[in-house]
Amino acid sequence: MNIIISNSSGRPIYEQITSQLKQLILTGELKPHDCLPSMRLLAKELRISVITTKRAYEDLEKDGFIYTVVGKGSFVADTNQELLREEHLKQVEDYLENAVRQARQAGISREEVLEILEMLFEEV
Repeated sequence: MNIIISNSSGRPIYEQITSQLKQLILTGELKPHDCLPSMRLLAKELRISVITTKRAYEDLEKDGFIYTVVGKGSFVADTNQELLREEHLKQVEDYLENAVRQARQAGISREEVLEILEMLFEEV
C-alpha cells in the first residue's frame, strides 16, 4: 500500500490518508476483509503521529469503509454498493464543480459545457 503525504497540499494529513485509502477501496485495490497496517506501523512508515493515523482510521470506520476488531486490527469493510455509489457521485460532483469553476473563469457558457459533456458521454 502506497500512501503519499504532501506537506504543501493544504489538506490535513489525516484527510490525505483517508482519501487515499478510500480511493484504494473504491478501485478494488483493497478488497473486503483485507487487513490494514496497524496505526502505529502506518504512522512509523509515514513518519507522522499515531494520533493522525488514528483520526484517519476513525473517520474511515465512521464512514463505513473499514471496521476494527479489538486486538486484531483494522480491516476493509464489505462492499456496500450504496455507499460506493454515493462516494463515486461525490467524486464526480467535485470534478464537475471544478470544471464549472474553470469554465466560468474562461468565459465558457453553460450550453458549451453541456455540449462538451454530451460529446464526452458519447465517446467514452
